[in-house]
Amino acid sequence: MALERVELFNKKEFLSFFLLALFILAYSLLINFQNYKNLTRFDSYIINATVLKQYAKTKDSRSYQVLKLKTDSGLAFYTGAKDSFADVKGKELTLKIYAGEVSFYEYLTTFYAYSKVQNISEVKTLKQGLNSYIASQHKSEHITNIYQALFSATPLNKDLQTTFSTLGVSHLLAISGFHLGVLSGLLFFLIRPLYNFFQNRYFPYRNSKSDIFLIVAFSLLLYLNFLDSPPSLLRAFGMLVVGFVLYDRGIKIISMQTLLLTVILLLVIFPSLLFSLGFWLSISGVFYIFLFLIHFKHLSKIWQFILIPFWVYILMLPFSLVIFGNFSIYHPLSIIWTTLFTLFYPLSIFLHLIGQGDLFDGVLESLMLLAQSQETVELETSWLVLHIGLSIMSIFKKSFVWLLLFFSLSFLIYAINHIT
Repeated sequence: MALERVELFNKKEFLSFFLLALFILAYSLLINFQNYKNLTRFDSYIINATVLKQYAKTKDSRSYQVLKLKTDSGLAFYTGAKDSFADVKGKELTLKIYAGEVSFYEYLTTFYAYSKVQNISEVKTLKQGLNSYIASQHKSEHITNIYQALFSATPLNKDLQTTFSTLGVSHLLAISGFHLGVLSGLLFFLIRPLYNFFQNRYFPYRNSKSDIFLIVAFSLLLYLNFLDSPPSLLRAFGMLVVGFVLYDRGIKIISMQTLLLTVILLLVIFPSLLFSLGFWLSISGVFYIFLFLIHFKHLSKIWQFILIPFWVYILMLPFSLVIFGNFSIYHPLSIIWTTLFTLFYPLSIFLHLIGQGDLFDGVLESLMLLAQSQETVELETSWLVLHIGLSIMSIFKKSFVWLLLFFSLSFLIYAINHIT
């Protein structure tokens, strides 16, 4: 008879944890505020940052370029440049920025600052090298951008963002828990035979699960750092670590307490995540998976595997429609694309490693053509607020789960009727 796993906190323990979290949050905000004061103390500040995005913009009959940059410390900001400014996407710049008027709130989110470029580094970073290697295997700029988004977290251009939002698969192009799960499973599969070989000969007393997890977690941490810690991936990594620690101590993992613990820890350590849309969408996806597993744990593993993609798609649809508004008749097929992606992602990594990364280019181009029939479905934010309220109440009572499901299905029916 298997031992039943215990809950994470009782009320008294949660209060103690919450007070500790408040202390950590205060310390994190103090550090951020000190960095903010250093940035805004003088009229100008010299900073090194990598260009994430670069695009043209016209305002009041004047054309110029907008650059989105990110420093090694995670500070993200926008600046402008002349229309004739060179293409510097992915390169590291040294800039003198004028951030004296930036507020602390803008510092924690994203701000715009005037700047003068002091130097453009011609030394290729590891990420630039990876992106060049990917580009060498594709003829289409769009296809190249897709794989760079998948492997190096390079932002998608605006056209591709709209295309994949219309098809309902934006979450597949933004590296998150889905990708981390596939990568961790792949690493575990590759490392385990090698580890077992040495364990049987030299250290049979070691706990293989713990050791392999540490190796996998360290490898993923290096990858997370290489990608400059995108919020959705940071959430996934935090949850992976918290989940294993709790599992190793016999504490229940599939619990809203576990999710809440992860969210609180990440927010108090990285307060800027509070303003990240990608972070909250990632949390929402995990929330609905947990909600299903909690209320429908009596179903067999096979049925859970079949139903979860449908469940997550339907309950995340209100977020997609209210925030992005793009929809097409092919949008519901994202359930199939998401399932197939589990095979496509590791296979595409392997194909790029052996220089055959263009094998699926035709398939991807055909998929993008489906988005030409896109429509805009406009919904008031109040509908999303109601959806979130029902979601929270569904934690405590199963009757609200059925109401929530009916409410979300109504969004799907409305969207389909709107475009047909």
